[in-house]
Amino acid sequence: MEERTGAGAAHPAGAQLRRTLGRADLRAVPESRRALRELLRQWGRPGGSETAELLTSELVTNALVHTDDDALLTATVGPGGVHVEVRDFVSGEPRPLPADTGDRTHGRGLALVAALADAWGVRTHGVGKAVWFELGADAA
Repeated sequence: MEERTGAGAAHPAGAQLRRTLGRADLRAVPESRRALRELLRQWGRPGGSETAELLTSELVTNALVHTDDDALLTATVGPGGVHVEVRDFVSGEPRPLPADTGDRTHGRGLALVAALADAWGVRTHGVGKAVWFELGADAA
């Protein structure tokens, strides 16, 4: 799996989901999964959304738990696959924790993203960052 920290691979314009995530509103996690599932269903890939939903849940949860601000979820689908990113407005780059984290029940989200996404990365902005992943059409 590849980690890219640039702008991400090009993703042709296609169907798009944009959703503002309220500060610390963890109800946004299942709502985001449902919205992504519906987007992928409309795109014609309803059975392959499990990985995309899982990774989206991880990014949304991280943004809501590790920041004290709103976030923005964007998902774009096209012929090549799906590109999902969650932008927050807090500086500092997230890093995956090592696989051996003992009995901790959290802190493995980015490791899942790194393991399951075809590509992923972090793009910094003037205020905050966007953490993104991509899945090819065969995986999404």
